[in-house]
Amino acid sequence: MILEVSGLAKRFGPVNAVNGVDFHVGAGEAVGLVGESGSGKSTIGLLVTRLVAPSAGRIVFDGRDITALPEAELRALRSKLQIVFQDPWGALNPRMTIARALEEPLKLHTGLDAKARAARVRELAQRVHLPLASLARFPHELSGGQLQRVCIARALATQPRLIVLDEPTSSLDLSVGAVTLKLQDEIRRETGVAILFISHDLDTVELITDRVLVLYLGSVVEQGATAAIFSAPAHPYTQTLLSANLPPDPDAVLRRHPVIGETPSPIDLPPGCTFASRCPVAIPSCRTARPPATPLGEAHSAACIRITDGGNVLTAGANILTS
Repeated sequence: MILEVSGLAKRFGPVNAVNGVDFHVGAGEAVGLVGESGSGKSTIGLLVTRLVAPSAGRIVFDGRDITALPEAELRALRSKLQIVFQDPWGALNPRMTIARALEEPLKLHTGLDAKARAARVRELAQRVHLPLASLARFPHELSGGQLQRVCIARALATQPRLIVLDEPTSSLDLSVGAVTLKLQDEIRRETGVAILFISHDLDTVELITDRVLVLYLGSVVEQGATAAIFSAPAHPYTQTLLSANLPPDPDAVLRRHPVIGETPSPIDLPPGCTFASRCPVAIPSCRTARPPATPLGEAHSAACIRITDGGNVLTAGANILTS
């Protein structure tokens, strides 16, 4: 197992950003994190790469507990634990050429000489389908899609075991984003690198991940194989989230599961299910204690007490016709 996380929590002052999250990522596996804004997805990405220290819990990377690893020891580990951020313009030094940006991790984490580093930089550019001429350019001279490929190449430079992709296509147009995602999936299958894929784009998550974790207010409400989550979502929040996804067909009939009420404050979380105040099938006991994960099949579970009595399934709201 490349990454094992248990009881992971993060508080920023009084704000509970991540609350007791458990999951794992295996070699060559792509695991998706989905949920609305503020659910804790990006914070989890920062925590598992130890760019942010956890408040509680345990992070084991490649068999080693890195939860409280000192910065000096973390630096030596960073070559195998990489992250690609959603904003490629902000991720690259505007005063460095692309060649120098790709060479930096090789200088820091390998013993390659200048000639070998230059050869590796060219190899990385070709690996992500960047023209070699772009190596002499600066970030402002490349397109957003090219810059994101540079970021991916830089993450791959030291042959990592895990890459966290945090909304890697959110700032790109549809066609460029599709090319970038195809590249990421191609690299994963060829190199065996593990991927933690953070995204709002449910169609993409369904396409390129093996398993999915659904987050709400910093907690995992459902997790399982991607096919199982998308074909038979069990938690009312998962059903609501998937129903809000817009299909490619503009004439499709939308069957939404509308929710009412406000999201609870992350400063003062309720004692029971955090979705209970907005859930149309909640019963009084939903509000008294945090629901445990109910097994639904192989590696599929959901934290909802209504599963046992079959009351977890939402009926579609009024159909919304689009034209």
